Amino acid sequence: MEKMNALLTILLLVVSNIFMTFAWYGHLKLQQMKVISSATPLITVILISWGIALMEYMFMVPANRIGFHGNGGAFTLPQLKVIQEAIALIVFAVFTVVLFKGESLHWNHLAAFGCLLAAVWFVFMD
Repeated sequence: MEKMNALLTILLLVVSNIFMTFAWYGHLKLQQMKVISSATPLITVILISWGIALMEYMFMVPANRIGFHGNGGAFTLPQLKVIQEAIALIVFAVFTVVLFKGESLHWNHLAAFGCLLAAVWFVFMD
């Protein structure tokens, strides 16, 4: 059961971070696509982002609740946070490379990701 909770937690965190990335950065892509303009009122962009962020929370909160060892899950709070951050950066990297053609990842980005993987490893050490 703990293994299923761990997998479900990670799946929910991935979905949550997809919504989070779109909430935070999607408006920039919408500008590129001319769906909105830089003249679109900031409050409008914020309200749209909040609507998307609500979906993020609908996946993030259950992920943390299911995944937390105090609720029968597989992860401690620090483990949940580091996993979430690693997933957030993976989702962001894919979002950036796929949707923003002018952006690219460089060696230093990959080195930083390697450091994050090391953080995941360290947080799971006994």
